[in-house]
Amino acid sequence: MNEWMHIIVSSVLFVVTLFAITKIGGKKQLSELSFFEYVSGITIGSIAGEVIMGLDGNLFHGVLAIVIFGSFTFLHDLLGIKSKKFSEFFEGKATVIIKDGKVMEENLKKEKYTIDELNSLLRQKNVFKTSDVEFAVLEPKGDISVLLKKELIPITPKDLNMPVAPEKETYTVIMDGNVMHDQLASVGKNKGWLDIELDNLGVTIENVFLGQVDSYGKLSIDTYDDQLQIPSPQPRKLLLAMLNKCQADLELFALGTESTSTKEMYNKNAKKLQEAINKVRPFLKE
Repeated sequence: MNEWMHIIVSSVLFVVTLFAITKIGGKKQLSELSFFEYVSGITIGSIAGEVIMGLDGNLFHGVLAIVIFGSFTFLHDLLGIKSKKFSEFFEGKATVIIKDGKVMEENLKKEKYTIDELNSLLRQKNVFKTSDVEFAVLEPKGDISVLLKKELIPITPKDLNMPVAPEKETYTVIMDGNVMHDQLASVGKNKGWLDIELDNLGVTIENVFLGQVDSYGKLSIDTYDDQLQIPSPQPRKLLLAMLNKCQADLELFALGTESTSTKEMYNKNAKKLQEAINKVRPFLKE
């Protein structure tokens, strides 16, 4: 086998082998790899490069070495899932580094982190003062988990007992000027509806780079012309305004009639409509 053929055959063989190893290894991101997995990955890559370019090397010896390293990595992950003690031994345990706003100096030294490195990790979590932290843990992967003091945690709608509309997946229905019919059908819409919405926005489908429909059926688009201002359709706000007007009209009719029974009917229906508006208001706000 000449040099060129050796390089071609070995490259194809190792691409297939490495692909198989990575598929078996799962979908971990680089930042989620343990030190052992990281070193194993570098070693596997070094073996592949050495055998590919080492013209006197044995291809199958290289494949065997990669399979062995890949098997150890897979076995390490498998045992880590099955045994907590094994996982803690190889990957370490989470370490508390801040408690009640105070840095745990001994734990910080144990993990070989400096104050500057700690501050850098906190800034990545948008925290700039250690005194603002109730609890911070250094995870085995090297990132940090932070719990702010209760008075500094942002208020959520749940804290205020405010009902909010659920959010679901957004579907891309236009991509690079082409209609994605499967995605359009997934949101219960068709091409006719899309044409009407685009006509209301004053654009043609050929001018749309990206079009998406949210869980409420609202179409948002991005055109090729970045200078073009697209009006935002607000059908939900218009519906909310119409409901409020109807409720106000019922109250006005109640004030304008002399009949007690009619007045009672208008007030009763105005109250029912107001209750309905209160329930659907979170879904109709933009």
